[in-house]
Amino acid sequence: MSVSRLLIVDDEESICWGLSQLGESQGHQVMIASTAEQALSLAEAERPDVVVMDVRLPGMDGLTAMQGLYERIGPVPVIVITAYGDLETAVEAVRNGAFDYIVKPFDLNQMEQVLEKAINESERKEPLVDENRQLEGLVGSTLEMQKVFKSIALVAGSEASVLLSGESGTGKELAAQAIHRFSERSTGPFVAVNIASLSENLAESELFGHAQGSFTGAETARMGFLEQADQGTLFLDEVADIPLSIQIKLLRALEEGEVLPVGSNKKVKTNFRVIAATHRNLESLIRQRKFRHDLYFRLCTFQIDIPSLRKRVGDISVLADFFLERFVDRQTGMQHRLTQETVAELERRPWYGNVRELRNSIEHAALRARGGTILPEDLPASVSRSFLGMDDSQTGSDAQILELLKQWAEQQLTDPDQAANIYKKLLSLIEPPVMEVALEKFHGQCAPAARCLGLHRTTLSKKLKQYEIENS
Repeated sequence: MSVSRLLIVDDEESICWGLSQLGESQGHQVMIASTAEQALSLAEAERPDVVVMDVRLPGMDGLTAMQGLYERIGPVPVIVITAYGDLETAVEAVRNGAFDYIVKPFDLNQMEQVLEKAINESERKEPLVDENRQLEGLVGSTLEMQKVFKSIALVAGSEASVLLSGESGTGKELAAQAIHRFSERSTGPFVAVNIASLSENLAESELFGHAQGSFTGAETARMGFLEQADQGTLFLDEVADIPLSIQIKLLRALEEGEVLPVGSNKKVKTNFRVIAATHRNLESLIRQRKFRHDLYFRLCTFQIDIPSLRKRVGDISVLADFFLERFVDRQTGMQHRLTQETVAELERRPWYGNVRELRNSIEHAALRARGGTILPEDLPASVSRSFLGMDDSQTGSDAQILELLKQWAEQQLTDPDQAANIYKKLLSLIEPPVMEVALEKFHGQCAPAARCLGLHRTTLSKKLKQYEIENS
């Protein structure tokens, strides 16, 4: 291993001494800073290969310093140190790009292993693109997907229940498979259950199993999905569709580690990790009494939001190339390629069907294209929101907003002092976010934003000043 420069940032002398001894024993050059400000100055003068930094520092905190490091010296592996009870901060650090985190107190063997990995990472002339872009079929190099990768890496080693949220077609099952693959249960089964595909009459039998003769047609006993997942992972897709009558039984099974098959009086032990997924708003369903809040908290120890393709346009060309590699012409063995015009067309489309729609579109184009070159006209027509039933979900969202506004108005009107200016308060509540989104959509241009909102440009300008909204 070549000599590397380590920067240790901690205000505890004992930590700095121990880590410096470790680094020097491995033949590395060690620099020490007791504050984030000192660390940034050192980093600019002597670019470190790896940084070990405590989160809690006098003055500037470690998370802020991380961003400063990236801005000043570019990508550098940062190992975050955090104390017990500070796990939330550590999670945030990992999401923001930390290489790894270690909880105090730690032993030097653990730190040595992490340091070795970080140094190996820093010695690469180029990042391993495949590692950064792909995680068990999840592909992407944008910041949005890197956050997903970090979250998966963070939670995989635990036994925490995970809730994956996001639109249909974003890759929630792939994320669940990745969590299972990198968990200690990876040698156990991965049992995927699409709740929406189960009929309400048979859902209980499918999940918990049934005894022989428990109902008409039950000629033999059947092991349910919860029992099949023993020593592995149970993936409950479209968990919002679990019938309310079954939710309490599922909650008990999750908490007790036992299932009671239909028609049986003997419980069966099972031990599995649960990962749930939904494209619906569970909190809204809880308010509508369609989903139990206690089951929600049991399923959602850790939540990962999988972004829609519209929120990571930068990944579209990467995904398209990824799919094309798998659609080699079987007769000629020819590898297809995309023209710049085709890539531009792909990036213009809304992709309401997300990655699933993109994959199907690339496969369609690969079959249709001649000569191995995919042109824009080889792509199928873009899928509309109404085709996917998204207009209905939008109507549901409008109903939810209406209900929330009613609740807010009722709360305001209970206090005579607050009720006096309720309309003005309502406008100040709803106008700013709508205007901010419109400005963002039109890149800060006031005229098209005003037309979109149905306002005169002068009126919009006045309201922006009124709400102190900066227009960059």
